[in-house]
Amino acid sequence: MTPVQTQPRPADTADVPLTDGAVRAGGTDASGPQVRDDMTVELALSVMSGSGAGHLFLCDEDDQCTGLITRAQLIAVLEGPAYTDQVRLRDVLALTR
Repeated sequence: MTPVQTQPRPADTADVPLTDGAVRAGGTDASGPQVRDDMTVELALSVMSGSGAGHLFLCDEDDQCTGLITRAQLIAVLEGPAYTDQVRLRDVLALTR
């Protein structure tokens, strides 16, 4: 099972690009759960439901923030024709860029 960190923590880099084109500077506005980008869509939706968050910050294997994903993006993928239970959050990011 993929470990999940649900406590917000500041980013390690000064400027972290997010998928929506915004930039989060030096850990400001770091509210929300942080999860690994290899998590499945179904598990991510479960984490969102459990935390009450509308988005997740995605981290790579080096715990660097690589993006942000919303509940709406996950639902769209889940309801799409190409969805399987093997789709990872990094795959969703690739589809939305």
